[in-house]
Amino acid sequence: MTREREGVTAVADGVLRIHRAGVNCYLIAAADGLTLVDAGLPGMWRTLRHALDGLGATPDDIRAVVLTHGHFDHVGLCDRLKAEHHVASHIHPADSELARHPYRYDHQAPRWRYPFRFPAANPLLLAMVAAGALWVEGTKTRDGVTPGIAMDVPGRPVPVWSPGHTNGHCGFLLADKGVLFTGDALVTLDPYTGRTGPRMVARAATADAETNLLSLDRLADTGARLVLPGHGAPDEGGIRRAVDQARRAGIA
Repeated sequence: MTREREGVTAVADGVLRIHRAGVNCYLIAAADGLTLVDAGLPGMWRTLRHALDGLGATPDDIRAVVLTHGHFDHVGLCDRLKAEHHVASHIHPADSELARHPYRYDHQAPRWRYPFRFPAANPLLLAMVAAGALWVEGTKTRDGVTPGIAMDVPGRPVPVWSPGHTNGHCGFLLADKGVLFTGDALVTLDPYTGRTGPRMVARAATADAETNLLSLDRLADTGARLVLPGHGAPDEGGIRRAVDQARRAGIA
């Protein structure tokens, strides 16, 4: 079985994408250890182990989890990593309460309407359920995600302040690699509509679309060459082009 089929893809030097059911998390491999960017869904544990096996590593080699935000599909492995391997998770303070209660999130449109308006997304939503989307344990996180200040974890990712999807959302920039983890501030697959290409996540899961729109400018200012979103395929066209496309796509 290839690593791609197992849900593990090398996307940049020292960066692996771990993906299932349209949900992404990423491993940064550096000389001083591993950092996990976001923690997906509970059913992604096996995929994470495949990624670690390919590096000759184990979960004990993960030094930290850095979270773009606290939604259920981004914290799904945090509790297990903490309980079994003593791996701490870090998030912006404005999202720490959400990480503890990852289903209690603000949103601008009723979620129940979307399966009827966008039936093409239903198989994806069912795949997320199969990966544990309804059974995520919240997690107690640490602070330390301060916009503009490199984190003291392997890879030294720099948080990029990008609220709107949630109140404390941050992307993470690897400036030396030209890589930007955009979380759900900008995705290439909207789980609520099934639409692809750079865009913002539907109002069903976005706290403040207008604030999210403004945050796209901060992402664009990074000038990153490779965009690694929370949902969907990587975008190699650069963040500025991706932001332009997201603005044209609007928000459902």
